[in-house]
Formats: sequence, structure tokens, C-alpha cells
Amino acid sequence: MSSPEGLTVRLTTAPQASPSFLETDRLVLRPATAADAPDLLALDNDPAVMRYINGGRPTSAEDIRDRTLPRLLHDHPCTGTRGYWIAREKETESFLGWFELRPLTDHDPAVVELGYRLNRAAWGRGYATEGARALVDKGFTDLGVQRVTANTMAVNAGSRRVMEKAGLTFVRAYTEDWPEAIEGSEHGEVEYELTRETWQRGR
Repeated sequence: MSSPEGLTVRLTTAPQASPSFLETDRLVLRPATAADAPDLLALDNDPAVMRYINGGRPTSAEDIRDRTLPRLLHDHPCTGTRGYWIAREKETESFLGWFELRPLTDHDPAVVELGYRLNRAAWGRGYATEGARALVDKGFTDLGVQRVTANTMAVNAGSRRVMEKAGLTFVRAYTEDWPEAIEGSEHGEVEYELTRETWQRGR
């Protein structure tokens, strides 16, 4: 359309945010879209964020497009939903990272893996625990989950604290072959879990 001054004005419709999967007091968890690629690229290129994932090595835009996004966009038939969700701060809508509650097989919701990757702005503010607890509750309440498992490097004290605060308990320490060893990998991995029965007793 044209304004009275003769300027041409193009009206566009702002893209709508995808519906939220889960909300907490401070967080909104939504399914990922391709529009999240720049935020995901920035997240995976922070060496501090990736220290216990790949040793802090850079991630390319192609990696996000070809590996990360397909994983985040995958729907699991057994739950009828995704296994990963983008986390944004409810008040500001700022990108914080993502949370995972992913069935280990596409056709059985009984066992799921809990995970999270948040940017440094979100660290030390309780967001990881808040999101993890909410997802665990959602899994046991609505998704048919019987057991939540989580794994991290033994030296990743921060992630282990989040697992514990979310109600998971230590199961075992183990070692696995890393394609490329990173600092701390020589100390092995740890597994934590929370069963439906234990969760119900704690409510």
C-alpha cells in the first residue's frame, strides 16, 4: 500500500512462535524450528558450553543444519511429540538453550534420556533444575515414562548436581571409547536414574 506521502509500505505478518510444550514459572519450552538455527549455532560455538561435549571445538552451520536440527525436529511415535525442546525465558523470550527428554527407542516410551544444554547467561540461576524437574514430571504424568536416565562425564560436577536436584540418583560409573579424547574423559562417565515408583513415593 502507499502512504499519503507517496511512500510504498509493505505489510508483513510476523512469524508466530510455535505452541509451548511446557511452561514453568520462568521458562517456556517449545518445539524447535529451522529459525532456531542461529541460536543453536551460537550455543554450540561457546567453548565453555561444549567443554564436556566435544572439548570446546567449533561447530559449523552445516553441522547444525545436517545433524543438530534433524535430531531436534524428530517426532517420536511412542510419545506423539519431540524429544528436544527449545528453552526461552518466559519474561523476555530470550533463547537459553534446549532440554531433552528423549525415548531411547521410537516405539517405546518406557525409558527416556534426560539432557540439557544451556548458554552461559542461564548458568547459576536454577534454570537447568527447573526445566529438568518439569520435564521429568511431564514424562511420568503424561508420556508413559517408567524410567528416566541421564549420563555425563564423571568430572562434570555442574551437570551431576542438576541430575540430583531433579531427583535422579547415581547408578554406576563406566568408561567408553571416545572418538576423540577430551580433557577429563579419562575419568569416565556416570549414569543417574529415576524410576516412576521412586518419583511417585517422593511426591
